[in-house]
Amino acid sequence: MHSIPDILEELKHGRMIVLVDDEDRENEGDLVCPAQFCTPEAINFMLREGRGMLCVALSGEICDNLELWPQAVVNTSERTTAYTITIDAHSKFGVTTGVSAFDRSTTIQRLTNDDAVPIDFARPGHIPPLRARKGGVLVRAGQTEGSVDLCRLAGLKEGAAIIEIMDDDGTMARRPSLEKFCDKHNIKMCSVADLIQYRLETEQLVQRLVTDTFESEFGTFTLIAYRNGFDPLAHVALISGNIGKLDEHGKPIPVDHPVLVRMHSQNLLGDVFGDLGSPSGKTLHSAMKIIADHGEGALVYLRHESAGKGMLQQLQTLNLPPEAQREHFAPQLGMQHPTPGMMPPVNKGAYGIGCQILRDLGIRQINLL
Repeated sequence: MHSIPDILEELKHGRMIVLVDDEDRENEGDLVCPAQFCTPEAINFMLREGRGMLCVALSGEICDNLELWPQAVVNTSERTTAYTITIDAHSKFGVTTGVSAFDRSTTIQRLTNDDAVPIDFARPGHIPPLRARKGGVLVRAGQTEGSVDLCRLAGLKEGAAIIEIMDDDGTMARRPSLEKFCDKHNIKMCSVADLIQYRLETEQLVQRLVTDTFESEFGTFTLIAYRNGFDPLAHVALISGNIGKLDEHGKPIPVDHPVLVRMHSQNLLGDVFGDLGSPSGKTLHSAMKIIADHGEGALVYLRHESAGKGMLQQLQTLNLPPEAQREHFAPQLGMQHPTPGMMPPVNKGAYGIGCQILRDLGIRQINLL
């Protein structure tokens, strides 16, 4: 694996990279080529060596400007893959059938041209665009968002040709095969997980919305509500003690010692209604009491868009015996024996937002509850 700065240098110079996602997701690798550098030779290489489905990942802004509407009115795909209507560049750009490497490279390059307009493209066509979600890999940890994020971070147009890499026998190439592929073709590789971590470390994503005193049965806290620029949900930090202070420039004052911290993922049934099958509410209240009694600490309450879906799954299992609940949640949790009543875990990006909240509170060292 190569560092994200190394990958960005490759992309800036028009060189392809390989982007892999998590082993517990698709566990696949995609060849990624910035759309503005997609020559016929690059397309031919991707089709010959990648062997998967050639697509072009685009920012939502580009899709809207070019009127690339969703392919399906209701998206029922497992990964909510956001295909738009397929396209070809108009024949006025020299495109014939739309299939050749020249035609496809012309179409892909045109998509990120500053002068491109909707009538520059025929619909349907041979290039399937993919709409990246706002917020990128911090919202959806896929290659679509990852490739667009990488192009943006490299200072390029927010579009990239991507294609899955398959082995000679037609199966999807996994990590060992992808490493051999990269060695053979002298291509650098990175992971979506590394990109998530890089963005969390280099970008300021959260902002304070409200700060107020909060009286609870466990004690008095300072409540700070946070939001990031791409998520309408507000996250909450309950803090006790002399932390979370800002200096005269509005910068967080660092805390020079470890702080008690609880990072808590939203669980409506357990947190609010006291679901006896879930430890979530007890854990939440216990952490609040410990922090209040200690006189210093922070509880970060993370809300996430999957909470509604998770609640429905919990409701479906309420009357099942414990073993059946374990079997229901095990595949989603990646665990053999999850605790009954547990919510599917919040994604890495959301916990990364939690880390940014801790940073905004000036917390650099933690004792995790």
